[in-house]
Amino acid sequence: MTRHLSRIRLTAFRNYAAAALDLDSRHVVLTGPNGAGKTNLLEAISVLSPGRGLRGASFETLQAHGSDIGWAVAATVETDDGPADIGTGATPDGGRRVRINGANARSIEAMSDYLRVLWLTPSMDGLFSGPAGDRRRFLDRLVTTLIPSHSASVGDYDKAMRQRNRLLEDNGDPAWLDAIESQMAELGASIHLARKDSLAHLQALIEQSLDDESFPAAHLALTPLLGDGAEPASSAALEAALIALWRAARGVDRAAGRTISGPHRVDLEVTYAQKAMPAALGSTGEQKALLIGLILAHARLVKLRTAITPFLLLDEIAAHLDPDRRRALFSALDGLGTQCFLTGTDRLLFEALGGRAQMVTVRDGRVSKG
Repeated sequence: MTRHLSRIRLTAFRNYAAAALDLDSRHVVLTGPNGAGKTNLLEAISVLSPGRGLRGASFETLQAHGSDIGWAVAATVETDDGPADIGTGATPDGGRRVRINGANARSIEAMSDYLRVLWLTPSMDGLFSGPAGDRRRFLDRLVTTLIPSHSASVGDYDKAMRQRNRLLEDNGDPAWLDAIESQMAELGASIHLARKDSLAHLQALIEQSLDDESFPAAHLALTPLLGDGAEPASSAALEAALIALWRAARGVDRAAGRTISGPHRVDLEVTYAQKAMPAALGSTGEQKALLIGLILAHARLVKLRTAITPFLLLDEIAAHLDPDRRRALFSALDGLGTQCFLTGTDRLLFEALGGRAQMVTVRDGRVSKG
């Protein structure tokens, strides 16, 4: 059986006062005018996973305007072991809670036992030529679908780094700096090694399908973590190297007002494999196709390593592909054996899916089948 969402319920989420959608295992095509709430519905599904969802928004901003009811998203996931009810919603402190089958979950990551989620949105079209921070966030999203705790590690690292920056600015106690830098090093080593391991497995999978001409293949690499390029292999040695790096850089970092070196500065380098060309130099269409190919490859990797094929949320993707590439995309989605959610303003763009998809109309925060 294809793992799929059979029911989605929204309460006070973005422009939805309330909505319920019952689904079968086929792909889901959401059509409607701009501003109707198609992307909001994808975002609701995306928060059923660790992290802040496809917009990266703070949780308090998900609240429907003018509503005094806390936002909530709930879904029923059909699995080989039977249905599972997953829900998440607002907490008074601006965070969120998670419930699974009616009970409070032990952690946010517990949702990943039932579903993994990947997405592509129009804002990602300039990923390869845009700021390094966008590529890091993209990479960390990929890693989180494999290692659900990765998102929390990144958040904890960023919080510790902000504490270090404040201590440097205030000429804080060196003993406190030692403690913060040790915490950063432990988290930073874990983050960096998780990125490297995930990329290595993804690259190996991509290499197996270089002859597939449907979508271009990527060659992936990380820029050096340490200035000299030498990188210890073990976690303990990497932690020690990071501690030494930050201790030596305190004066420079104090003057700069920030931590200049570390995992938060590493960039993801992407090369168009078939042309041996930096992805950023490709045409708009080539970059779009390369990004799609990368997401499809990673979805296959998640399936291989976790036995859970991720749900794919593809926002306005068909409008920028020619008919042949749209057919290739739809065929690739079928091959994944998962439920994909696609949005667009024109239903004609999805004709090639035929009966493989169920159509949902979205208008003014309301959804209807057919």
